[in-house]
Amino acid sequence: MDEKKKKLAFNIIKSDPTDGHKGYGKGALSLDNVSPVIIDVNEGTAEIDVGAMHARSVVEKGIKFLKTEEEVPNGKPYWLVWVTIDRKPEGPYYAGVTACYMTVDREIRRGFKSLPVHVNRMDKSLKRHIIVDEMDAKSKQVLADFLRRHNEVLWNNSNDELKNGLAAR
Repeated sequence: MDEKKKKLAFNIIKSDPTDGHKGYGKGALSLDNVSPVIIDVNEGTAEIDVGAMHARSVVEKGIKFLKTEEEVPNGKPYWLVWVTIDRKPEGPYYAGVTACYMTVDREIRRGFKSLPVHVNRMDKSLKRHIIVDEMDAKSKQVLADFLRRHNEVLWNNSNDELKNGLAAR
């Protein structure tokens, strides 16, 4: 690689960018408190896979993603759910939860996902939005059970919008 070319790097800001000064980084979002959860729709399972932060989850590795779902007719359905944790006076809670659909056909190493949707949903999660309405009922239940089991305190402190959105109490 030519030394003169600059590498494009993704910077994750670890501390409060506005702490101590009002210059560079003001208003930047931190990725410290967001986790990607992959739901296997057919298996009814959910697990955290931090590789998804860079589109390198176990599900996504080795897959070329195409622009339309029709191009992957035998794709296995998955949900990538961005879960952001925050703190309020009552304690920590699931503040942002946004779901993105994708399919993967391991046999032909092809899949479908909309990268702009995945990036925008991660941003929405970081901004404390709840977007789970597109999910099927079974996957909503899997996610609700996973979040509750993962940390009941976070679940109990979460807003009704999340619990109602997943139709779980």
